[in-house]
Amino acid sequence: MSTHYKNIIVAVDGSEASHKAFKQALTLATLIDDMKLIITHVIDTRTFATAEAYDRTLVGQTEKHAEELLQHYAEEAEKAGIKNYVQCLEFGSPKVKITKDIVKEYDADLIICGATGVNAVERFLIGSVSENITRHATCDVLVVR
Repeated sequence: MSTHYKNIIVAVDGSEASHKAFKQALTLATLIDDMKLIITHVIDTRTFATAEAYDRTLVGQTEKHAEELLQHYAEEAEKAGIKNYVQCLEFGSPKVKITKDIVKEYDADLIICGATGVNAVERFLIGSVSENITRHATCDVLVVR
């Protein structure tokens, strides 16, 4: 491999596409010895603006589900023999948090994401997260179909 990646973000949201992206990240992680895998999930807080007024426990339930999702991926990484990984749970817009904040925090040189995620309505109205990542990332991006 001509490019030596050291810090790879894999964005997961529970969709089949993100699981395929995660599998691709595991493959890379097994090929590159000193690589760090950053397993990332961003809870989109924009979706809570009106819903939280009716159900105050919604954010807590969503955070618990996200933590379980990340734990599942961490266990899968360990089963694949990956030792150098971290779990990253953030709140905000996935489009902004991944490309601006998480990339900087972990000095990432590659982002891996699925071509489509779980939010079809947002994709229709304002574009997909993966499309935004490819447009605004300051590092390489691998979109897995």
